[in-house]
Amino acid sequence: MSQRDTLVHLFAGGCGGTVGAILTCPLEVVKTRLQSSHVTFYISEVQLSTVNGASVARMAPPGPLHCLKLILEKEGPRSLFRGLGPNLVGVAPSRAIYFASYSTAKEKLSGVFEPDSTQVHMVSAGLAGFTAITATNPIWLIKTRLQLDARNCGERRMNAFECVRRVYQTEGWRGFYRGMSASYAGISETVIHFVIYESIKRKLMESRAQASMDQDEDESVRDASDFVGMMLAAATSKTCATSIAYPHEVIRTRLREEGSRYRSFFQTLLTVPKEEGYRALYRGLTTHLVRQIPNTAIMMSTYEMVVYLLQR
Repeated sequence: MSQRDTLVHLFAGGCGGTVGAILTCPLEVVKTRLQSSHVTFYISEVQLSTVNGASVARMAPPGPLHCLKLILEKEGPRSLFRGLGPNLVGVAPSRAIYFASYSTAKEKLSGVFEPDSTQVHMVSAGLAGFTAITATNPIWLIKTRLQLDARNCGERRMNAFECVRRVYQTEGWRGFYRGMSASYAGISETVIHFVIYESIKRKLMESRAQASMDQDEDESVRDASDFVGMMLAAATSKTCATSIAYPHEVIRTRLREEGSRYRSFFQTLLTVPKEEGYRALYRGLTTHLVRQIPNTAIMMSTYEMVVYLLQR
């Protein structure tokens, strides 16, 4: 891969991630609140502040729509964009690193395994995920802390710089890497996602090639069809992958909570079902799917479109 091609993938990945993050930020905030062991919602005019996991299980935490309504009523619309700053700072380099690593690894591994095979896509996605997670975990920790910082309208909100200082003062440099083990476990999701995505993408390309042989199609119509096809492929693959690997999301949020009693991936994996039941490992899944499907479709289609435009 030439240096220009690498830069194209870096830029395209960054653009895709940024657009998706902005449009789906409110759903990200709702999802993170639902995943947390700390609930700061008003229910039936009664404030439940920092309810522990066992109590949440008995009281049945609010659903996505109820959560969204309560955030709007008690914290205001701006709270739906908590953590957007770190998200925008991190999503471009994270996605850029990911896509550049993925495309580079795929090219190198094609000389080791059968070109464009399932093994190539799995290993490439795994290596790309590991690289991006290691480089950007501190940014995502700050984003999660800000999203969990629930305060009423009019109260002064903690900003990103204050959050960084607070983490460093209370937990040191190691504090910025909390939840990284769960993120590594989440590489399985990206592997599954890209294997399915590349498979669907290949089928679409074969179908287009066959159609081109059968009849001479208009180029602009074919390009529009490709764009929609990539969005559907991305949405389908991400839905399957997310449903399988979702518990790592809940574990990661628990590990990143301020003053969290959760210490490691496996300790959290055992503690959450014991105290709250196995359903707690899937809290926020509906919101996550509602967010991830459009986010991934936007991200992947933007990525493919930018690569196509820059390589013409």
